[in-house]
Amino acid sequence: MQNILCFSHLRWNFVFQRPQHLLTRFAKNYNVYYFEEPHTGLDSYEIIRQDGISIVVIHIENHHDDYQGRMTRIIDQFLKDQQIHDYLCWYYTPMALEYTAHLKPKVTVYDSMDELSAFRFAPPQLLEFEEELFRKADVVFTGGHTLYQAKKDRHHNIHPFPSSIDKEHFQKARKETPDSPDQVHIPHPRFGFFGVIDERFDTELLKEVSTRKPDWNFVIIGPVVKIDPAELPKAGNIHYLGPKKYDELPQYISHWDIALVLFAINESTEFISPTKTPEYLAAGIPVISTPIKDVVRPYGEENLVYIADSADTFIAFGEEELRKDSRKDWLMKVDEFLANDSWDNTFHKMSLLIDTVKTTNGIYV
Repeated sequence: MQNILCFSHLRWNFVFQRPQHLLTRFAKNYNVYYFEEPHTGLDSYEIIRQDGISIVVIHIENHHDDYQGRMTRIIDQFLKDQQIHDYLCWYYTPMALEYTAHLKPKVTVYDSMDELSAFRFAPPQLLEFEEELFRKADVVFTGGHTLYQAKKDRHHNIHPFPSSIDKEHFQKARKETPDSPDQVHIPHPRFGFFGVIDERFDTELLKEVSTRKPDWNFVIIGPVVKIDPAELPKAGNIHYLGPKKYDELPQYISHWDIALVLFAINESTEFISPTKTPEYLAAGIPVISTPIKDVVRPYGEENLVYIADSADTFIAFGEEELRKDSRKDWLMKVDEFLANDSWDNTFHKMSLLIDTVKTTNGIYV
């Protein structure tokens, strides 16, 4: 059991998030092959080594001409070329079953990080493939407690693993660092957000608060996907800085006054567990969030994060936080709460569950 074949809907270099955190750790014990959804081109594949991972980039000439058969042949050719016989299959997207259902892994893992069927442009057959994946999977992980509650009755071996943190990385934001060149000119107070800007992003809340508080400045970092950039509110105090590298984030955060979990409340956010919540807290920055269930519990209930359900409460919490002259007691509480939270711990717990499956299946661990 030396190989993991991971099938994901996310490009490896899109945003450094849950798959990257986990698989770079599993790569210490396995050869990890990360299959991206295919690109357009002549039928082929190439392997790119990065972050200790083998990224398998597949090209297929026409997505509508025997897509399933051609993808299946490319996967089979890959296994033959690399002489891979024993492997574990790890799924982030059930859609990959369209061309991998014939594989015979020793163990099948489904890491259900989001409710993908609720996202914009989700394939109509996704739920059907997910039902099949639940039947095939030996163990299922969910990206949060709310998602676990929604899916716990669909599998006998399912476990919640909410978003975790790389504390050492984000605690760099607590140190004195020069401001980033594209942010240094932005006046304070600064309210910052980083993440994917898509149908989950609360454009209406941003528009209203930025209009009512013209002296507050909003720094928005991340790629815009699945929505028209023209839909985003525009104002002199809203600053879209585009995507940044994971390594750059602490430098930006360290010069914010308040961080934002700025998600709309809709079907695409019902089950999310935003990784940015503990990352902001590890950075030592107070957080205002909309009432996302997995932020309300536990962070809101523990009084670690402000939960704003309207522009009025958002503004009231922002004004309250900006009046404070010390965050010492709050920061001590944050550090105590996050003490045992890390991607390393998540990795070890997942590894134990996978090893238990191997033992149950009679596979030498």
